[in-house]
Amino acid sequence: MKILDILKQRSDMAFAVSVVLVLAIMLLPMPSFFLDILLSVSISISIVILLTSVYIRKPLDFSVYPSLLLIVTLYRLSLNIATTRVILLRGHEGPDAVGRVIKSFGNFVVGGNYAVGFVVFLILVIINFVVITKGAGRIAEVAARFTLDAMPGKQMAIDADLNAGMIDDEEARRRREQIAREADFYGAMDGASKFVRGDAIAGLVITAINIVGGLLIGILQRGLPIGEAAQTYTLLTIGDGLVSQIPALLVSTSAGIIVSRAGSETDLGQEVTRQIFVNPKALSTASGILFLFALVPGLPHIPFLLISLTAGSVAFVLAKRPEQTEVTEESTEKVEEPPIEAYLEVDPLSLEIGYGLITLVEEPSGQLLAKIKSMRRQIAQEMGFVIPSVHIKDNLQLRPHEYSFLIKGVEIARGEVIVGKYLAVSSGGKDEQLEGIPTKEPAFGLNAYWIDENMVEIAQRKGFTVVDPATVIVTHMTELLKKHGWEVLTRVEVQSILDNVSRVYPKIVEELIPSVLPLGTVQRVLQNLL
Repeated sequence: MKILDILKQRSDMAFAVSVVLVLAIMLLPMPSFFLDILLSVSISISIVILLTSVYIRKPLDFSVYPSLLLIVTLYRLSLNIATTRVILLRGHEGPDAVGRVIKSFGNFVVGGNYAVGFVVFLILVIINFVVITKGAGRIAEVAARFTLDAMPGKQMAIDADLNAGMIDDEEARRRREQIAREADFYGAMDGASKFVRGDAIAGLVITAINIVGGLLIGILQRGLPIGEAAQTYTLLTIGDGLVSQIPALLVSTSAGIIVSRAGSETDLGQEVTRQIFVNPKALSTASGILFLFALVPGLPHIPFLLISLTAGSVAFVLAKRPEQTEVTEESTEKVEEPPIEAYLEVDPLSLEIGYGLITLVEEPSGQLLAKIKSMRRQIAQEMGFVIPSVHIKDNLQLRPHEYSFLIKGVEIARGEVIVGKYLAVSSGGKDEQLEGIPTKEPAFGLNAYWIDENMVEIAQRKGFTVVDPATVIVTHMTELLKKHGWEVLTRVEVQSILDNVSRVYPKIVEELIPSVLPLGTVQRVLQNLL
């Protein structure tokens, strides 16, 4: 534990020393045993980076990745220089002279055949350069562009939530910093992908130079026959190339995983398992297709049968799995019937909702009550008086996802939201299209789409402002109250304002009301000011 504490305290110094060590590897000759350690470290670092990219929940959890990618690429290229120096200087002494790692990759991995090794090396380079690196670079470029385009919309959404009182200044500052970090990260990833691509090209060029240089040194300087020189230097060079390309392939894969991931609450493994095994029909269909493959003459029957039985068994278990149901205990207490006079009372403010929106007000997941509370606080700061409490009740005459806002029992406006989806509002004036249900944003009449949760990040990158159903309702209510605030300012609210003022200036209020101005006149004056 003491060693870990020291490393945490001196992490900046350790990182600086590692950068200097990379430069030392390029310039200083390395003994073979030390070279084995450095090559093993290169492979280990690549594995750790790949696994870290798998287990993170969102790309910003690994925001140091672009800088780390540059250091790792430089470290791997410095090892290429060191191994090239050892192979060309001591390759004629035998495979043991250049280190056991290069020897093992040259003999065991490719079977001691430099032709096979060269083919395997080319395949790895093509996979890394053409498939993974090119795809990851394109994703990073598009992600950086969409992230920058979506920044104004995200900033507007933060300002809207702040003005509506849904978040405080600290939360708004945190969200703005996260947006800036996200833009910086994807911009850095766009540039870092060029390092990965250049590393793949450099690996191929370095291997070709090593083969030609090894043949020339072996034949002209060492006097070796052509066959022996080719067998010695080419085999060692191919082993060196594989030692370099395998970590490069792992790092390129990690870059592709990071830039292609959207934000989620779980790591990649859990997301893949949950989404693949959610539908047993896909597994059962695949099981049937694999069973047909097993019946094709000439194909191996046992592997296809085993995989078919496995897929079918998993599909059967998933299909028979009981659905989780929540059992709620209904209260057996007798509800007291309210008096008949209670039905004559009219609420100053009320929100009627369809039965499909009840989940928005249920605890603990319901967010509507908390957002309405924040809205009342914000309106009090802007308009100068506290609006009455909003009475929320269900109305079976409304459609399931419809809501209606009433002032003194008179409907002012109504709208419709879809629980379980998000409203993507076009905030930049662009004619962008989204996969969803087209609609109009109720508060401002802007074009919008109801989208699924997995489309949220895509919509934000296209410049849409994405909000949840509760925020849609509260924003609509806020705009309506700003327009009809004079109707809400009753004599009760005016008297409450005067009571608050009288605590600070009691004489002024005493002289003014009611001898100079009656309460009704003060109410009309304040209503005209709204």
